[in-house]
Amino acid sequence: MIGLGAVYGITGVMFAIIAVMSAADRDNPKRWSNAGFWGLFAASFLFGDRLGDFGNGLLVLAMVAIAGTVGLGLARPATTAPEERQILARKFGNTIFMPALAIPVVTVIGSLTFKYSSLIDPMQVTLVALALAALVALALARILLHQPVKAALQEGRRLMDLLGWAALLPQMLAALGAVFALAGVGTAISHIAAEIIPTGSRIAVIASYTFGMALFTAIMGNAFAAFPVMTIGIGLPLIVTKFGGNPAIMSAIGMLSGFCGTLTTPMAANFNLVPAALLGLENRYAVIKAQIPTAIILLAVNTVLMYALVFQK
Repeated sequence: MIGLGAVYGITGVMFAIIAVMSAADRDNPKRWSNAGFWGLFAASFLFGDRLGDFGNGLLVLAMVAIAGTVGLGLARPATTAPEERQILARKFGNTIFMPALAIPVVTVIGSLTFKYSSLIDPMQVTLVALALAALVALALARILLHQPVKAALQEGRRLMDLLGWAALLPQMLAALGAVFALAGVGTAISHIAAEIIPTGSRIAVIASYTFGMALFTAIMGNAFAAFPVMTIGIGLPLIVTKFGGNPAIMSAIGMLSGFCGTLTTPMAANFNLVPAALLGLENRYAVIKAQIPTAIILLAVNTVLMYALVFQK
């Protein structure tokens, strides 16, 4: 049965190739640190289930040591010149977007159809569909643009070197959220909330949950990591249990409130710092500064929406 192991395997192979290409890049003065970093990352995907918690912990510490001491270099593989890209853009027109658009289309179709297949793990249909979509997009790009497979690999390596250690943040922060939940942080927040928040006021409880989701997301960099902590601490005991709120509406708007925090934090590096780097902005926090007003307005709207909708029968 095809499941998460296959997705991890494909991802691990990709990072292993990036590690090998990094080691072979003599123009990068830090090629060995890049190779070691991405090689360890590949090992976490390929052998993580065999290494155990202690082994994976050592692997992560080794990656931190490489990134924190030696640092990572930036690959500059040979690529097309700006003039060549303009020519290719005029030649292919909107066709150039087809590989990128294929990813969400194939993912949605796969998510809806794979659940009826006995070959796919029913608990992992979306992730399997996403992995398949990435492969389909790669094949489609190869057919439409007639570029060698090596070009895709080199561009992937350049992008990952540009991301650097920030590529690990989504996984690490999601794991941090699970650790916080298991450590009882949500229960501790529940006790603190009972002491500070006027728990007899629905609007106070709602505001504490939505603003708490945004704040914890800004601290942790990931709304998925903040969600279990705030939901265990405030959402379930106060909004759902005490006031009889709808848990589905609470969860949906709560996540949207968390995403408001995503707009304001450098911890969400893949959303906020990477675009600044890709665009070559002088101020690496320019994207965050532009997003803060929108985040504040959306958070206020989410708070009002939850108050208006969550208690409806």
